[in-house]
Parts: sequence; C-alpha cells; structure tokens
Amino acid sequence: MSDVDAQFAQAHEDVQKLPERPGNLTLLRLYALYKQATLGDVHGDKPGFTDIVGKYKYEAWGALKGTSQDAAKQQYAELVETLKSGAAA
Repeated sequence: MSDVDAQFAQAHEDVQKLPERPGNLTLLRLYALYKQATLGDVHGDKPGFTDIVGKYKYEAWGALKGTSQDAAKQQYAELVETLKSGAAA
C-alpha cells in the first residue's frame, strides 16, 4: 500500500469519528472526492430532477472529472485533516 493509499484509508476512518457533522457543502465535497478516489471519473446516468440529492452528488463528482485517483485521495485526506483540526466546517 502506497503512502497516499495509507493516508486515504486513515482519513476514511477518521472522517467517521469527527466530533461534529460537517456542513452539507463539505459533505458533498467529501463524497465527490471519495467517489473520484475509489471509482475514477463519474459514470452512469445523471439522476432526474426529482432526485435532488442524487443530482447534486452526481454534479459534484462530475466536477472532478480528469482528477487522478491519487490526487483525489490526497485532497480527501487533506480535507479530513482540516476538519479534524476544526479549520473547516
């Protein structure tokens, strides 16, 4: 396991133990980075207008198109670190 993979795995564990729930935009960013890191570029059909949450998730993930999986893992780990330190909400 590479260093980036280890940081990502630790961040994924840490995010579930945060003392406070992050805001919706931060949660959306975490979701998108996680999907990009684990599955790569967005795929599948975009949810319809009746699935608002699914639509936002799809669009957030789609915004990361072209980002390498390692870069997404690194960004995810960095975001979790800022959440742990209380610097972001």
